[in-house]
Amino acid sequence: MKGKLYMIPTPIGDNSPFEMLPKSTLDILSRIGVFVAEDVRTARRFLSSAGMKGRIDGLKIFELSEHSTRKDAEAYMRYLLDGEDMAVVSEAGLPAVADPGAMLVALAHEAGVEVVPLVGPSSLMLALMASGLNGQHFTFNGYLPVKSDERRVAILRLEKHSAAGDIAELFIETPYRNDALLSDILAVCKPDTELCIAADMTMPDSFIRTMTVARWKDSHTVIGKVPCVFLLQGAHMPERRGR
Repeated sequence: MKGKLYMIPTPIGDNSPFEMLPKSTLDILSRIGVFVAEDVRTARRFLSSAGMKGRIDGLKIFELSEHSTRKDAEAYMRYLLDGEDMAVVSEAGLPAVADPGAMLVALAHEAGVEVVPLVGPSSLMLALMASGLNGQHFTFNGYLPVKSDERRVAILRLEKHSAAGDIAELFIETPYRNDALLSDILAVCKPDTELCIAADMTMPDSFIRTMTVARWKDSHTVIGKVPCVFLLQGAHMPERRGR
């Protein structure tokens, strides 16, 4: 009998797992002995804070990062195929969403292993809920290019796509590049394009605000080095019809 692959969310801020995860998720977490994570040290801290402090040394925690190969993921499959349950945990939020854990999930499906997603926080959905932008039609674009000129091209493409289809465009950035990304958005987007910045969500100093690009320019906002989700929605231009 094959084991199950559990997808276990983690807090998206410096919150206790007992505040952010339901008891049902924590109960399953406590029964698992094999974990796959993007960073082993972060995973150990999370598991310790989730009530497994005295068991950490007895757990198997394997790394599956952006530098891992399919062969690495295949090696971890042996536990599932031998009947042992395994869990994927993310650095923050949902595993396998903007996270290399998806590689293992794909292999699990190929092998007929049951994949079980568990309840927990999602920065993307929390940001979308609070943005006031189009929750019926949205696209998650992951990380934009690092170089400013390439990033500006990508931003303009998203703005055009958003305006044409009335779509909310979601994207994220490494915290130390938040303000550089904001600067590029304000430099190239139209004044009436709406932008939501959702920073440090679930924390006491959480900042979530939606305004036009013109108003953001006047605000002189500095985000700082905190986890952040950006949402962009261009002013919708209905398609013209010929007479």
